[in-house]
This record gives sequence, C-alpha cells and structure tokens, in this order.
Amino acid sequence: MDDYIPISALNDFLFCPHSLYYHALYSNFNEMIYHQKPQVEGRLRHATVDKGTYSTRKDCLQAISVCSEKYRIVGKIDTFLVDSGVLVERKTRVNRIYDGYRYQLYAQMFSLREMGYVVKKLYIHSLVDNKRYQIDMPNGEELVKFEELIGRIRCFDITNAVCTCSDTKRHQNIYQELY
Repeated sequence: MDDYIPISALNDFLFCPHSLYYHALYSNFNEMIYHQKPQVEGRLRHATVDKGTYSTRKDCLQAISVCSEKYRIVGKIDTFLVDSGVLVERKTRVNRIYDGYRYQLYAQMFSLREMGYVVKKLYIHSLVDNKRYQIDMPNGEELVKFEELIGRIRCFDITNAVCTCSDTKRHQNIYQELY
C-alpha cells in the first residue's frame, strides 16, 4: 500500500501541490505546531464523525476506512447512509464547491462501490451554516479530470516543481513559512 494516495491529498494537491510534500515532512510532528485556527476548528467540528458518535442510525456508516484498488486511493468517509445510498463529506464552512471537494467525494464513492455498496447521491455539508450541497455524479469529463488528477499526483516531483499558488492561496497555506 506504499503507492496508495490518501483521499484527502486530492483536495490538498489542488489547493497547492507543495502541501503534499510538507504534509509528509510534518507527519511526525504535533499538529499544534503548524495548524492554524481553521484547521483546529475543522478538527473539533469533525470529532463526532471521527469518533463514530455523530449518528445512532443503524444504517449510518461513520468514519470507516475505504480503499479503491482501481485508483490505488485510501481514506475515510464521513458518513454514508446505506439504506438511501447517500454519501456526505463534511466541511467546516463551504463558501463554494471546489474541485477538490468533488474529487474527494468521487474517491470515496468509487471506494464504497468497490466494497459492494450502492452510492446514489453525493453531498457536501457545511457545518457552520448547516447547508447541504448536492454534487452531481461524475460524468465522462469529470471522470477524466479525476483520473488526470490522480496521475498528476503520482508523477509529482517536488524537486522540479515550481509553486504556482496565488498570493491568497499561499497566505492561507498552513506551511506558508516554508515557501
């Protein structure tokens, strides 16, 4: 499983490819050293799902590990309602739907399908305002973009990479001091 990509890396890579390198570099450090307020808030808001205490519904899978052999991706889902086939990815605050959010959901969906589950609907849930946004199932074009993203991550070489992040993104990056 050494060549498996964490599902969370899909969103991180689109935000800033360098963040994958810095995630690995800091993986053995206490997160409080480099996490900023948004990351701390997100971790706290996500705690009930991570502990599996968000819902008592019998058909609600929470924070289970998933894996896709086809795409060689691995991660955890937030919540999946087995009976209705609804997969939900929770975010602290959703101001817009980023490609990375959709691709995380696609990765979770493909993983669940390989595990034998039927996924019918995809949602991003904004915790701060309790809004839910339905995400379309991937069509041909979106599937190609998803697969291209995985290919770009597999080929990423930090030694030859030039940071192309905008100043705004660089300012929001928790690793900004390292640029």
